[in-house]
Amino acid sequence: MLITTSFLTRAFRLTRVALHLARGVTTAGLIFPWLDKAGRADHGRRWAAGLLRMLAIRVQLKGAPPPPGAAALLAANHVSWLDPFVINAVRPVRFIAKSEVRRWPVIGWLTAQAGTLFVVRSRRHHTAHVNQSVVGAMRDGETFAVFPEGTTTDGSVVLPFHASLLQPAFDSGAPLVPVALRYLRADGSLCTEAAYDGDKTIFGTLRAMAALPSIRAELQFLAPLTGTDHQHRRELARAAEQAIASALRLALPRRHAGTTAGLRAAAR
Repeated sequence: MLITTSFLTRAFRLTRVALHLARGVTTAGLIFPWLDKAGRADHGRRWAAGLLRMLAIRVQLKGAPPPPGAAALLAANHVSWLDPFVINAVRPVRFIAKSEVRRWPVIGWLTAQAGTLFVVRSRRHHTAHVNQSVVGAMRDGETFAVFPEGTTTDGSVVLPFHASLLQPAFDSGAPLVPVALRYLRADGSLCTEAAYDGDKTIFGTLRAMAALPSIRAELQFLAPLTGTDHQHRRELARAAEQAIASALRLALPRRHAGTTAGLRAAAR
């Protein structure tokens, strides 16, 4: 039987989150323009950590993230709109996301102010253009994160990765760090309430998470991969998939015959 919080607890949590979002918008709009990169990263880290505390989400960290100032590309499986905040609460980074995220209410604007680069998937060469910007920033010591599945899942599977999103690791010579992420309820079962898949809305997932006494977000930084060890970005993508699936004890992604990516149509 699933244990849930009281109505008052849920209302209290959601009210705090709403106020926290308003604070984030105010900070990003009025304070960020006056801060350097380090200052914005520190504000983002503390804001993300505060959001997780308000939803009773505890991050269980395994492995070590790249140190600040070390260029790297993080490649993570994608479960929830919370994923970037879980990562940022541990290691502030910039993200590469699909342009649809920019249209999410409040969250989309905040991610844009934090330096996220958005890929317009309907424009054929836009990924290559964004990748060039990422490579330039990584050569200056910045760390980026991407969700190469291209869509979210409920956390029970790992989908095939879009190899084109990992090209900056090849072009910059920086390591690719696979990141395995999942959400668990207090009893250790998979927390599908945190998943932003199917027809769910952001507010719907917020309500579902607020109803749980606590959530554990497992965040694993796995052994870095390098382009020099792989002849093609597809090989690098497969190696990252395998590392994440193994860390989460999930089956390897299945691909459709005759395709290079085999990615099923994105629902998100």
